[in-house]
Amino acid sequence: MKSVTKKRGAAFAIDLAISTAVAFGVEKLLRKKVKNEAVHALITPTVVMWSLEYTQLRICGSTVGYQALGLTLETEEGGRPSSRQIVKRMAYRDFISSLDYLKDRKGFQLEAGTLMPHDRYSGTIVKETECSCKPCK
Repeated sequence: MKSVTKKRGAAFAIDLAISTAVAFGVEKLLRKKVKNEAVHALITPTVVMWSLEYTQLRICGSTVGYQALGLTLETEEGGRPSSRQIVKRMAYRDFISSLDYLKDRKGFQLEAGTLMPHDRYSGTIVKETECSCKPCK
């Protein structure tokens, strides 16, 4: 597996952990008002994760996980992704991308892991940035 692919997986795990903690808190607040368990199991975690990811990508071009591992999301031209690109990327990744993986595992990642199917679909690319943390300096 390529270096960027490993970093992307680790960054997603970091973002998922943060999202899970926030979703747990939101669920506690909503538990008294919403009695349907399907909402708490399916809708709340998805809405929380998408909201956190969208906000972070829109404001600074990377999530907490991406920043921790020295990655950034850009358009193919090198600018910050638009709202439409971010939403297209998240929706494709969460709903369709697994089918792409089952169809063509070898062609799933291109350009050393910087370009995956949801990136091609949304016109974005993940790039490595120089780490600015104290241990790396």
